[in-house]
Amino acid sequence: MDTTISVFLQLADAVIITDTRHRIIDVNATYERVTGYSRDEIVGMKAGLLKSGLTPAKTYDDMKESLGQDKPWSGVFINRKRNKELWYSNITISLVKSGDEAYYIGVFRDLAQLKEGVYISETRKSKIQYEILKVLALSCEVRDPDIEGHLVRVQELTTGLLHQYNALKRSVLTEAYIQSVVNACILHDIGKSGIPEGILYKPGKLNVYERAIMETHPLIGADILNKISTELDDELFQQEMKIAKDIVSFHHEKWDGTGYPSRLKEDEIPFEAQIVSIVDVYDALTSRRAYKDAWPAEQAADYLRNQKGISFNPELVDIFCNFMIRGTSGNLNEEKRSGQKVDAMKERTE
Repeated sequence: MDTTISVFLQLADAVIITDTRHRIIDVNATYERVTGYSRDEIVGMKAGLLKSGLTPAKTYDDMKESLGQDKPWSGVFINRKRNKELWYSNITISLVKSGDEAYYIGVFRDLAQLKEGVYISETRKSKIQYEILKVLALSCEVRDPDIEGHLVRVQELTTGLLHQYNALKRSVLTEAYIQSVVNACILHDIGKSGIPEGILYKPGKLNVYERAIMETHPLIGADILNKISTELDDELFQQEMKIAKDIVSFHHEKWDGTGYPSRLKEDEIPFEAQIVSIVDVYDALTSRRAYKDAWPAEQAADYLRNQKGISFNPELVDIFCNFMIRGTSGNLNEEKRSGQKVDAMKERTE
């Protein structure tokens, strides 16, 4: 097997590599440890050996449809380990070609803790925000050392932008709606729990396969939230989860219709997703990451302004920049930035 393909076996997540007939070619040590099956005994077998019969048929139908069109796919499986224990996992499958050969790469993220979190959740409505935070922590496993700071900043900026918008629009938004968006906005990137760390924190530019995997995270996140919401019969929780799903699913859509995953444009994009899109990008720009240095507030504001009508709702950008980033003006000095860092940043924020 080509070394370009075998490098996926170095990921910390459980990985399976199959041929286009779904026969196992290789698995990594994490897969062996989690499932209880050794590499030697399953190579050559069909990848469906872990089937439990509990995964909905529609999940398999959706997977076959996407893979049949050479598109990456992500979804939640309920598999069975060698010891008969159920294994709740999110799997991202991508077709990777190397020379004349083609392979399917499957990367698993264990959702057992998320499943437990659903059943131990409090039912008190006054604890809804706490429950959302807990589910986030359980599903994402807080792999990003700055995750708590990022979520606090996103909540604060979302609160400010919503209230400034409401003040200008003579209170068209109810306080209940504003609070629901503020509660839900912290879940915007919950789907990144299904993205391998080697891709999520890779310094520099992602290749085409890594980019395709990265762009599945809104779908992964929506699927996770669907699993949670079907387990909880609580009207207030369901209302907040509907807003959360819109944010998670559509915060990478662009105003001009070139975003992902659904290529929505303008007000086809849910309002709450338009809000979080601006806030998330601003915080990403002004925070240090493995692939970029932190930008000054003025530089980040100019980037948002330059993306009015392209990536973002022009009116919301004006409100955000005028009220939330007071005193920022001027144009970005492109010569002061490294092209590599800009490319890397855009892949994570677009």
